[in-house]
Amino acid sequence: MRSPLLAALELRRFGRGKLPRAALVALLLLPLLYGALYLWSFWDPYGRLDRLPVALVNDDRGASVDGERLRAGDDIVRGLRDSEVFDWREVSAAEAHAGVEDGRYYLSLTMPKDFSERIASSSGDSPEAGALQVRTNDANNYIVGQISRTVFSEVRTAASTKASRSFLDRIFISFSDIHGETVKAADGADKLKGGIGKAERGSKDLAAGLKDAKDGSGSLAKGLKKLHKGAGDLEDGAKKVAEGTQTLTDQVDGVAGKVGPFLKDNEETIGDTAQLVADAAGAIRGNLDTLVKLAPTAAKDARAASDTLDGVHRARCEDPVLPDAACADLKKAKDAAADAATVAEDLNTLIADEDGDLDALDGHLATLQEQAQALADRAPHLSEDLADAVSRIHALNDGAGKVATGAETLHTGLGTAKTGATDLDKGVGALKTGADDLSGGMYKLVDGSVRLAGGLHDGAEKIPDYDQRERDARTAVMADPVQLAAKSLHQAPNYGTGFAPYFIPLSLWVGAMVAYMLIPPLNGRALAVGAAAWRIALAGWLPVVAIGIVQTAGLMAVLHWAVGLEMARAGGTVAFLFLVAACFAAIVQWLNARFGAAGRILVLALLMLQLTSAGGTYPVQTSPGFFNALHPWLPMTYVVEALRRLITGGGLGPVWHACVVLVAFTAGALALTALSARRRQVWTLDRLHPELSL
Repeated sequence: MRSPLLAALELRRFGRGKLPRAALVALLLLPLLYGALYLWSFWDPYGRLDRLPVALVNDDRGASVDGERLRAGDDIVRGLRDSEVFDWREVSAAEAHAGVEDGRYYLSLTMPKDFSERIASSSGDSPEAGALQVRTNDANNYIVGQISRTVFSEVRTAASTKASRSFLDRIFISFSDIHGETVKAADGADKLKGGIGKAERGSKDLAAGLKDAKDGSGSLAKGLKKLHKGAGDLEDGAKKVAEGTQTLTDQVDGVAGKVGPFLKDNEETIGDTAQLVADAAGAIRGNLDTLVKLAPTAAKDARAASDTLDGVHRARCEDPVLPDAACADLKKAKDAAADAATVAEDLNTLIADEDGDLDALDGHLATLQEQAQALADRAPHLSEDLADAVSRIHALNDGAGKVATGAETLHTGLGTAKTGATDLDKGVGALKTGADDLSGGMYKLVDGSVRLAGGLHDGAEKIPDYDQRERDARTAVMADPVQLAAKSLHQAPNYGTGFAPYFIPLSLWVGAMVAYMLIPPLNGRALAVGAAAWRIALAGWLPVVAIGIVQTAGLMAVLHWAVGLEMARAGGTVAFLFLVAACFAAIVQWLNARFGAAGRILVLALLMLQLTSAGGTYPVQTSPGFFNALHPWLPMTYVVEALRRLITGGGLGPVWHACVVLVAFTAGALALTALSARRRQVWTLDRLHPELSL
């Protein structure tokens, strides 16, 4: 008998009576109930979080920041209510604590009293972090605690971002203020640079002037030293002059006492005499020309007269026997004539000499005439002039005394001045040294002010000056500098879709497991008639495959149209699941055929191993090493990976790989089942009396 016919006969048994029919219906619906209900219950739990009662406590008192009121707690409460993540219920802190403890609330979120104050402190001297207080109770539900940590992490991030935006906005405003003040400082530095430049030039002029002053003070000190010495000499000389004028005064007083009465009594005579002298001098000056003309003749005549008198004297007085009584007088006359001739000759010689003193004589006579005339004119007033002269000499004496006293004072003062000039010279020297140092320092200061001005201008250019739009843009970036640009290549729309590749093969495995509880893995008729082992294996496998196909079709129809499962490749998914049902049926058939009643336990154990090593929930890499070692050797691993690509999309490489693996598992399991069928054709005591029967 052919294997398909045997399979059909096996299925017909379920049509005989109500109970077999009910069993067949239950068998067909079991994967649907198992898979569909399971996925339906997990379909979108995150979309219904708003049904979870959560306590919300807002004890925040608020704070003031730069004259504005900050209520961070109220802002967070409004944001949470708008998000509709949980069923938020505002209660007191005590109510929240009790509710989380007894299970009325899954968790609680508390904004403490100083929440806003701590956030506002970010702009102060002692910044503190604001703390949101979350209280969970895993005794109520562990998963809710995990979900809440994720949700509240986002709440904390949002609150931190908002606080950071406020803080950074103030920083950027401060940047603008710093920029403005730096520009002012740079302008001030420019003015300072100009002023320091003038001061530097002034310090140079000061140093040069103090150098000249030092030279002048040195000269002054030397000059005062000489003056002091000269003042000493002046003091001595002034004393001597004073003494001399005193002596002169005394003598003048004595002479005036004697001459005064004489002048008073003889003023007229002195005047006449002086007038006579003046007239005589004038007459002599008037006769000088006549003298010049007559001098040669007079000299000649005087010499002739002298010679005549000399001859007469010789004739009458030297040789005669009887001397003349007039010889004595004649001798006198001869000598006088000789003297007169000599004088006349000398006068002639004087007048004849071009280098003579005749002009000088005329000048002297003119002076004599002038002075004699002046004396003649002043003669009537000589006594008065004498009194006036005496008075002047007395005044001179008094002045000389005062000069002597002044010279002494001058000498003393110049001594003090000399000491002061020496000190001045030293002080000016110190000032010059200081001025040189000042000039050098001012040069450095000028260079420093140039660098300062340049640095401030450069710094002002580097300090940002943001307007409101730029501040908002930069604040947004710095408050949340790393954005999550999440892009899912093939995104599952909900939680149930993500877990479908895990629960669908699970339900098909259970369906095959239950099917072989109702259908024997090896057809009894075929064993009885001694059919071929491979026919026996196919006869026991095909009925379960047919049931699996119906189970798959019903399960996927309900998941798609009732639950809402959307598949990227619906036809491919269903076709692949037909192969999965056939593979699972072959594996379960072999375990039941080979191990009998114990095989049913092995089927359940193999299911557990596949569920834990397939990586259907968490990545298998997060599991212990034992499950990582099993992962590549079990069929559900490849089924889950292929279904993910078929349902959510992606490359088909894992699908084709899974098909090859499933075909290999199916063929291998059928071959092992055929081998088991051949063994079952031989009756043994174990078969007649099995140790365990289920």
